[in-house]
Amino acid sequence: MPNSNSATEKCLRKMLELDGYSLNPERKYGENGADIIAKKDGDELVFEVIGYKNKGPARSKDFFEIFFRGISRLNLGAKKILLAMPVKFKSGLNQRVENYRVAWKRIGDAFPELEICLIDCEKEKYHREKWNNVSNFQKI
Repeated sequence: MPNSNSATEKCLRKMLELDGYSLNPERKYGENGADIIAKKDGDELVFEVIGYKNKGPARSKDFFEIFFRGISRLNLGAKKILLAMPVKFKSGLNQRVENYRVAWKRIGDAFPELEICLIDCEKEKYHREKWNNVSNFQKI
């Protein structure tokens, strides 16, 4: 299973294309902008993607960075912002929701555009949930 940011992004791009989305070109290293902008049937999804690092503090740092990169896309009029990460994040994500319970809900209420997307490259599937519905990830 890919763990790097670029491998995770490539995997997600492949699945989105198979689902009929048209995608922005891949950005060059250091280039600004959303990682993926996917369009289909008048719907536009703006993705920020991270990989999975073995050390917990590094995973937390990456998570918080994509959160702020994601919400910065509101400046460009984004209506659906997805923080995309490997499915390995699932258990830590549930723990993070529990630890930040009140704040987590307030963030979701303040940013209704925000979603989390877990990517399973081995099964070639991804699952999206609104920020305040991440408990539904227990089903996958």
